[in-house]
Amino acid sequence: MKPYTHFTPEERVCLEVMRKKGIKISEIAKSLKRDRSSVYREIKRNQSQTGEYTAVNAIYLYKSRRKRSVRRARIKPDSNIYRFIRKRLKKYWSPELISEKWNKKHVNNRIAFATIYRAVKNGTINGITPGNNFRRRGKPVTRDRSRFNTIQPEHTIHEWPEEIKQRIRLGDWEGDTLRGSPGKGGLLTLVDRRSRYLIAVLIQSYSSKSLKAALLQAFKGIHPKSLTLDNGSEFALFREFEKELDTTVYFADPHSPWQRGSNENMNGLLRFWFPKSFDFRTVSQADVDYAVDLINSRPRACLNYRSPKQIFCRT
Repeated sequence: MKPYTHFTPEERVCLEVMRKKGIKISEIAKSLKRDRSSVYREIKRNQSQTGEYTAVNAIYLYKSRRKRSVRRARIKPDSNIYRFIRKRLKKYWSPELISEKWNKKHVNNRIAFATIYRAVKNGTINGITPGNNFRRRGKPVTRDRSRFNTIQPEHTIHEWPEEIKQRIRLGDWEGDTLRGSPGKGGLLTLVDRRSRYLIAVLIQSYSSKSLKAALLQAFKGIHPKSLTLDNGSEFALFREFEKELDTTVYFADPHSPWQRGSNENMNGLLRFWFPKSFDFRTVSQADVDYAVDLINSRPRACLNYRSPKQIFCRT
């Protein structure tokens, strides 16, 4: 079955001419390559009170109906759903997550995440815009190129035991760096594979000594069972912190960021607050901790809508 399409102005002109010539509806439908019922409906809806069909009148009536056929807004100011959505958008929740949370408690008043996206795009929700509250700020997805392998690892990701692969236990971490402009610092980011709990530490340079110090600071009071890193030269002292932390360090394959998917995803979330070319000298560790806490407190679909903090802290 062909999808239905509205009559075009040209078809309406042809229809008017053929009607005046007395051509049968079946012949008109065949000439326009339309179903006979579609032609009947077009004439009935757009003819004048005297039964006359003209293209000009048909186009006018068609446009009038289209103007009236506007989708009614689901998210109205001062409604419960408006307040529910706005409160969570202010905390940088995604529309997908918000709709899932709402629908679980309001089975008979469900809302699609696309409706929330549309409301934000149309400016319906006061103070909320894609540029200020959406992770990608309304921009298309871009991919970073991974760096060339400059170190020779002792263990690779292909040696992962099943408990790491299956995310069975807490304590298996993925690590990477989030870079700002050249010479303007960055972040060391670490993500627990089981809970998706994030740790981020400010770094002033990407020397191997700076990264080692940041790693030891990040894991203060925490014993990592394993640590999986990319192949950047900043992790060249991995044997030293592997020994000091009493853990096993694995390395992903070159040019394979998807092998550390949790870490890459968290870096993408942090880019909302710290975009590319950001000057990390302008923020403090407290500023970083604020953004990290928002991320760790946000429910995740992959955690059955519990937050990373709830899983990691076992609350």
